[in-house]
Amino acid sequence: MKRKLNIFIFFFFLFTLGVDAQILNEVNTPSKLYSDRVTNQDGNPLSGINIRVKGTNISTTTNMDGEFTINAKNGDVIVLSKNGKIINTYRLNGSIYYEVEDQSNQIEESKSKKLRSISKKARLNNSVQFQKELDLAILNIDKNPTKSVDFIGNALKHANNKTQISQAYTVLGDVYMNLKQYDLAASNYKVAVDNSKSTGIQLKLAKAFLLNKEYKNSESQYHISLKKTGITTIQKVEIHEGLGDVYSNLNQHNKALSHYKTALNLNKRTSNINKTSNLNAKISSEFEAVGETDKAEGYLLNPQSVDVKQSPQKSVIESKRAADFYSRNKVVDKEVQLRKETLKNLEDSDLENIVIEDVTLTKSKAKLDLGNAYLKQKNFKEAIPLLEESAAEAESTFDIETQKNAVQKLSEAYVFVGNDDKALSNYKKYVALVDLLYKQKENEINEAISLSKDLSEKQNRITSLEKDRELSESKLQLYQTEKQLTVENYRRQKIIIYFLIFGVLLLLLSLFWMFRSNKQRKLANNLLALKSLRTQMNPHFIFNALNSVNSFIAQNDERTANRYLTDFSTLMRSVLENSEEDFISLEKEVTLLGLYLKLEHSRFKDKFDYELLVDDAIELNQFQIPPMLLQPYVENSVWHGLRYKKEKGFLKVQLLKKDEETLQIEISDNGIGRKKSAALKTDYQKKKKSKGMQNIKQRITILNEMYKDKVDVFIEDMYDDETGTKVILTLKKD
Repeated sequence: MKRKLNIFIFFFFLFTLGVDAQILNEVNTPSKLYSDRVTNQDGNPLSGINIRVKGTNISTTTNMDGEFTINAKNGDVIVLSKNGKIINTYRLNGSIYYEVEDQSNQIEESKSKKLRSISKKARLNNSVQFQKELDLAILNIDKNPTKSVDFIGNALKHANNKTQISQAYTVLGDVYMNLKQYDLAASNYKVAVDNSKSTGIQLKLAKAFLLNKEYKNSESQYHISLKKTGITTIQKVEIHEGLGDVYSNLNQHNKALSHYKTALNLNKRTSNINKTSNLNAKISSEFEAVGETDKAEGYLLNPQSVDVKQSPQKSVIESKRAADFYSRNKVVDKEVQLRKETLKNLEDSDLENIVIEDVTLTKSKAKLDLGNAYLKQKNFKEAIPLLEESAAEAESTFDIETQKNAVQKLSEAYVFVGNDDKALSNYKKYVALVDLLYKQKENEINEAISLSKDLSEKQNRITSLEKDRELSESKLQLYQTEKQLTVENYRRQKIIIYFLIFGVLLLLLSLFWMFRSNKQRKLANNLLALKSLRTQMNPHFIFNALNSVNSFIAQNDERTANRYLTDFSTLMRSVLENSEEDFISLEKEVTLLGLYLKLEHSRFKDKFDYELLVDDAIELNQFQIPPMLLQPYVENSVWHGLRYKKEKGFLKVQLLKKDEETLQIEISDNGIGRKKSAALKTDYQKKKKSKGMQNIKQRITILNEMYKDKVDVFIEDMYDDETGTKVILTLKKD
């Protein structure tokens, strides 16, 4: 990585030096103010002729006497044009002669191709020419957006009325919508709406506002359209659906539901089954957002009036949406079934991929989704082959994103089944794919920036045609004095500075992405370590609890054993539910701790009493804590401190609020103390370290590294005679 960075810096400075040298060379090239006069063949002066030095930005215009002055050097090519048409070109040193009769023959070959044999159709009226240019612009929206913008610019030159101007700017807005540049799309739709109050264009403007996250503007535009008379049912459906999207993004779910339902009822008058399916899905999402999952499921699985078996694409979309719903709501069995249906429908049909809500679903992605669902069931036998197939197919189709996710899940799966070699191998693949994906995204960003820059230049040219003409006419005076050279040199210096600034920003961006990539790799390692440690906690806890059950059975206390097992099963269910989480709410942890204390006290009633106190000022739901963090400390107090005490002991767990962001958890007992407890250990026990405490220390170390000292633990003796133990745990809110 460091080598790549050094190479990048070398080429960057080499490039800037090259640019600097080139500009200095241009500045130092001898040049002068060249003056001449343009006339026709009769000797009459021609005014308004654009004079340009070929290959530069230097240009001027002839005055009323046909005279001009321009900054040029010996050997430069001078280009004469009027109204965008080239009249003549000549190399400096010759006299100027304007061929009026041969004007059309002087047009450059490239210009002739661009206008598609305009020599034969030059007399077509503007309306016909406008429509031709606009049709060509529409044809090139997807294939070549920059060319489409060029055609729109040509069409605007032939526009005769506001309707045609509106049509041209509407197509221009469509170009930017297709490129997902919604701000530019909205600005062009605005111009179109100003020139024509068409409902269709107003709806496009509202959609552009919505996608650009200008929700208030979008809402206003939709309401304006809704108030218009003569709008069609299809347009009403679009308006209410759009308003539903606006309110959904504003988290006003009741309003969103109202408009989606209105759109659904209106859509019954049409035969648009796909729209019905989409609206049902959106209504389902809103019910899900407000917690009404039963209603959400009902709308999502609402049978349509068309047989999905006759439409493989529709079947895939329906099963994919339902599977995603069950995934979000952790109904794994149904999710697996629907993921299988989605994959089967894709494999049975001739469809290579399907676009669902701007996301392309391929067979490799479907296998990844199904494999991930199997992982949730711990069904590694089914999950691993599917993930392997997904990774292989994604690699063959150059789908790096899917391949990366597949090998990441494979690494996690192999960790669970104990195959560390394959887990490590897949993790290395994952790291390599992350770097490869970063490079791919970087290239895409560069291409998008280049395209955006090109389109921006063309957009500016279109919106400022009249201003450009005025500017070109006023440039005559800019090159008549020595001050022009100073201004030009200053401009070139600014270009050099901009290049340097851009290079520095690019370098900083590269460094940032490298730092982020390293941080992500480190985070991935920590997450794998945390998962491993959490999986170790459950067997350790279960083993100790089963010892307690064994003790009751040994004492022939069947009733107590049954009651203990009931409480134990409740506790275990909660522990297992939280075992996959890095953090749970403190309220859940305190509940689990209280249940654990109850279990231990039921076994050792004659050994200790306990008290669990929570400060009333503490809002437990505001704090997050790693699961099973407090239990090992309480377990140590009971098993190593109070159990060996001759008289009855006391265990106290207290949660105290230190400030708004921090609370203190104290676990104290008046047991025999750490020193005496260590002395009572057998030789075998001394050889084996405590798995629970060692696990906790490792988890706290990793979590503090990831979350900046979130948890702090301090252990001390309660009394001067080294009896009793107090554990002080400090927990931060964020």
